[in-house]
Amino acid sequence: MPHIVILLASLLSVAIPTSIVEAHHASQGDSTVVVLLGTGMPRPDPKASGPATAVVVGNRVFLIDAGPGVERQLSAAQLPINGVTALFITHLHSDHTLGYPDLIFTSWVMGRKTALQAFGPHGLQTMTNHLIAAFAEDIKVRVEGLEHQTPDGYKVSVHEIDPGVIYDSLGVRVTAIRVRHGNWDKALAYRFDTPTRSVVVSGDTRYDEGLIEPARGVDVLVHEVYSGARLKPEPRPGGEDWPKYMHDFHTSDTELGALAARIQPKLLVLSHIIRMGATDDELLAGIRAGGFTGRVVVGHDLDRY
Repeated sequence: MPHIVILLASLLSVAIPTSIVEAHHASQGDSTVVVLLGTGMPRPDPKASGPATAVVVGNRVFLIDAGPGVERQLSAAQLPINGVTALFITHLHSDHTLGYPDLIFTSWVMGRKTALQAFGPHGLQTMTNHLIAAFAEDIKVRVEGLEHQTPDGYKVSVHEIDPGVIYDSLGVRVTAIRVRHGNWDKALAYRFDTPTRSVVVSGDTRYDEGLIEPARGVDVLVHEVYSGARLKPEPRPGGEDWPKYMHDFHTSDTELGALAARIQPKLLVLSHIIRMGATDDELLAGIRAGGFTGRVVVGHDLDRY
């Protein structure tokens, strides 16, 4: 039975197939809430933590990306700090993974006893191995010292995935979607289909028409954005390439408006916002200029939808 396999893999930290299929189904009454834990970018901003989004289905928490401060943001949102149901990494850029060791070790210290289930592109296993090795002394002291931490509670069961359905358990199906993010060849968006809603989280991506069909008509589209009107070369070494970088790696507000006009989500949520001084109203004006006339909001940390 697949659910037993998942449980045993968690307990023994044994790798299981990247496509997890669960025959049972959750109650149709399970609510689905999107919680923005971090809406920021690499530039440190006390009002916008590193990229992290939670899709909460009943009492299960599915976390997309683990930017800096993710455990504190989980606490601020009154979500579990002793481990999420599963983690989904969009790509291995540092601003999306600097909170990964925080999630691994703080959730363990706060009581996690089984392996963290972590899904992401190829390379995630190597990153995880290095993090576990880096904290070897910490692990030894916490296990052998007076804290008496669960010996295997810090472990992670990593699933390196390719596009397609990569999780299907108790009524929640997760589909990985390849997106284009500059010269990253392993960048993903994720679609969550739950008993009550459909949600797509874009991850980091340039304007990508490959997202249109997988996301068409979803209840919630959480998408990254930058202000096209504010884009200009930066006064720093190499800053003349800033506009080219943004075009290759990210999606402007007008581009996102055009994309959303074709996807037609019931709600468009702007996140991972590269403002460059733009106000909420400016970003919304860019979305409208791109052609999207539906419901759109500028996301802020700890917003719920």
